[in-house]
Amino acid sequence: MPTTQIVKLAEVMRRGEVLATECPSREILKHVTSQWGVLVLVALMEGTHRFSELRRKVGGVSEKMLAQTLQQLERDGFIDRVAHPVVPPHVEYTLTPLGEGIGKQVEALADWIEVNLPEIMLQQQKRCS
Repeated sequence: MPTTQIVKLAEVMRRGEVLATECPSREILKHVTSQWGVLVLVALMEGTHRFSELRRKVGGVSEKMLAQTLQQLERDGFIDRVAHPVVPPHVEYTLTPLGEGIGKQVEALADWIEVNLPEIMLQQQKRCS
């Protein structure tokens, strides 16, 4: 099994791959850094959730956007979807090992924003005045 190397975005950007229009990593970056992508990944870092649990946990997300986000993240290999053959339908979502890796990264970003939010808001007020 090949070892996964963590490459810093700054290093990738210096190589220019992410900046290239045709770079496939742009689409993945869009999925995991979208508002709902980040929040779903952070929520799933806590463990397996059903669709309705995720919808309650991720305030403000519509059913349609949550479904689209989950489908994108599943297609990218970050989420496992398990449908249990019961009535009513019971579907659970869990991070894959790949999803846990990206989840840690976006969780760190979200944590940084939370810690620095007072300073960010102060800077916004200064620039709007």
